[in-house]
Amino acid sequence: MINKKTEMSKALRANEVLFNLVDGRIFAASELHDYPSVTYFEVTNFDSQYSEDAPYASDITMQVDVWSEGSTTDIAVQVDKTMKQLGFFRSSASDLYEEDTRIYHKAMRYKIREAF
Repeated sequence: MINKKTEMSKALRANEVLFNLVDGRIFAASELHDYPSVTYFEVTNFDSQYSEDAPYASDITMQVDVWSEGSTTDIAVQVDKTMKQLGFFRSSASDLYEEDTRIYHKAMRYKIREAF
């Protein structure tokens, strides 16, 4: 199984514009206290390509969430730019509003197929 979480974390943190927009709050966890923030997690990771009954590639789906008390647009643009530089393509994006916390939430899913 391919682990893309470390590479993704490093790339998101290396995007200086994104890092500054969220004051360095880029987490693999979902427990938030300060905004704006970016969180991410692996949705699926499975062997998808086989040759002679042996897997040689995985399909991986990651979700990146932007959390903000205001607009998520500038942060989402930087996340999208970084994920595409890693070879991911965006498969979905949703603008949400968390009524209980009054936080704007942009949920974005990205996919990649990678050989190992």
